[in-house]
Parts: sequence; C-alpha cells; structure tokens
Amino acid sequence: MSQRNIRKPRVMLLFGGRSSEHPVSCVTAAGVLDAIDRDKYDVVPVGITRDGAWTLVDQDFSTWSLSNNQKPEVTAGSEFLRLTGEPGSHELLASDAAHAVRSLGEIDLVFPLLHGPFGEDGSLQGMLEMVDVPYVGSGIAASAIGMDKHFMKVVFEAAGFEVGPYVVIGDKAWERDQEACLESVKALAYPLFVKPARAGSSVGITRVDTSDGLVAAIVEARIHDPKVIVEAGIVGREIECGVLEGRGSLSARASMPGEIVVDDAGHTFYDFDAKYVNGAAAQLSCPASLDSEATAEVRRLAAEAFDAVNAEGLSRVDFFYTPEGKWIINEINTMPGFTPSSMYPHMWSKTGVDYGELIDELIHLGLNRKTGLR
Repeated sequence: MSQRNIRKPRVMLLFGGRSSEHPVSCVTAAGVLDAIDRDKYDVVPVGITRDGAWTLVDQDFSTWSLSNNQKPEVTAGSEFLRLTGEPGSHELLASDAAHAVRSLGEIDLVFPLLHGPFGEDGSLQGMLEMVDVPYVGSGIAASAIGMDKHFMKVVFEAAGFEVGPYVVIGDKAWERDQEACLESVKALAYPLFVKPARAGSSVGITRVDTSDGLVAAIVEARIHDPKVIVEAGIVGREIECGVLEGRGSLSARASMPGEIVVDDAGHTFYDFDAKYVNGAAAQLSCPASLDSEATAEVRRLAAEAFDAVNAEGLSRVDFFYTPEGKWIINEINTMPGFTPSSMYPHMWSKTGVDYGELIDELIHLGLNRKTGLR
C-alpha cells in the first residue's frame, strides 16, 4: 500500500476571496477550523486576498472570528500559492518574491468556504475541474445558477416552482435608459427589495418603501454588482431547509425546517448586521412551528429545488410561506453560511447531524465524487 493511501486526506480550507462577502467567508472558515477532526484530516488553510492572491494563513480559528465588530481580512504573506495543474498531480506549490518554489505536498480535496462571486459562482469550481482536484459542493453550472438570482428564478419557474414578482435591471439597460428601468419597476408593489443579482449575506440589499428611495437603492446595489434585481415584498413567514446530497442513494436529504424572525426594531429585514453582528436582532427557530403536513411539504420542495439546479454536496433553500398556505421559493444558496450558529448547521443539528459530523459528511461526499462531467 502506498504512502498516499495510508496517510490522512489533506483538505485545503479555502476562504476569503475577492467578493464583498470576504469577511463572511473568513467567519465561516473560523467555525470549520475549530471543528474539523484533525485526527482524520490534515488541514491546510489557504486564504485568498481581496485582489485574488492565494496565501498560507494562520491555523488559529480565533484569527478569523468576528470579534469586537471587527471584520476579519486575509492579507498577503511572503509566499503565494498555486495548484500545479499537471496531469495526475494535485500538488500545491508556494513561490516567494525571488521566484523560489517549494512543494507543500498534494491536496486531496478543496473545501471552498467562499461566498459570492469569484468563489461560489462556478469560477473556482471551473478552475478546480481544470486541474482535476476534487472539492466540496456544487459544480460549475449549479454554482453559477445559485449565485445569480435572476437565472435562479428562471430555472425554478421552469421546474414548476412559484416565485415572487421581480424585475431585472442589467448594466447596459441602466446605462442606456434609467427612466425605462424605473418605469419597469412600477409593475411591482411596495415594499421592494433591491439586491445585487450576484451577491449574498444581505450585502448591498436595501428595503424601499416608496419610490423616493428607489434610485439610491439601485445605485447602492450596483456598487456590488452591475446587474440588479428588484423584488416585490412578499407577506409570509421566512422558512428555510438545509439539503445534503444523497449518500448511498440518489435522493437528496432535507433537514427539519427553520424560521427566521427579525424582532429588533432597528432591522426591517434579515440584513448583514442581524446575521453576523447583532445576534439579538433575529431568532433562528428550528424546527419551525409548522404542522406535520407543511413540514413534510417544505422538506420535499427543498430537495426538489436542490435537484432542479443539479446541486451537489450542500445547499440551503429559502421559502416564503404565505397566510394562504402557498410556498413561494426565494432562493437556493449552494454555499450557505457555515459558522456553528448559522442556520444551515443549526437546522442539521436539530435533525440529528451535529456540526462536526456535518463537516465530515461533506468531506466524505467530496472525496467520493469524481471531477469532470457527471
């Protein structure tokens, strides 16, 4: 038996990145670094700076935690890293300013704890497919669809899900004729939620209650993404389900549903501060207070949404549950927040899979899935 077969799998935890969700990714990495089983895995934490440089970073999870309202940040080290891309090799190389190169050994699996563009949107997944390195989570197409709120809705509508009313404002359309864009939004009922089409963690989102604030909200969203989506507010409870890829079967597994209740007067929706800074602003209730029929239905729908975009590994699927008893799908997140207090791990904990087991399960799924067309 070769040394490679008897050594512990080497797992690269990749986090940070170029998107506006950089600090959220760092906080996610802190949770995983703290909980991953080091008796089972050789862990290699790699941070990506905001300008895209890969660098070895501190193994201490507290370095990446959100403390004293300070957002963690990956900074460049003395060496920059890359995967070789040579056929049959998963070697990680480090080079310094003098272009001296050293090997850091082979990587068996990348666990991409990246949120937002340039990490969660299929771009990183495409790179890993090109160098034939296995990874946790969805592939190229599902990641891209899950990142783009516009195309996500198109796919869900095609699959038979009900989605809420929305308007897309593309970059060229806004630059060409702002008045026409604003006119198209008049078909939607207030309140409106103006969002970057390809961002998450509630970054750049504004609730707009009158037309007076619409332009400013669009400008704010465009700071994060030139493509903007404007959604009509939906009266209903916010219910979420975690989904795990099937293991030993073809069926995805859905967690018990959870509910988000924002109960702080300073937060009119589940924004960044309510999620990550002011923990008292929102309650994460799981299992959600639903009857058995509604619980079974939302779990079924969550698994179907996972399959509709051909997701892999993990996803969180968010719904609105209206007073009339209708389920309106809001979005799928193919790399949801993954801190121990995040909704995705919290729901699985209430379903019988604790945080450490969840990490182990995702690594197992990634190691046992081939790269390439599937």
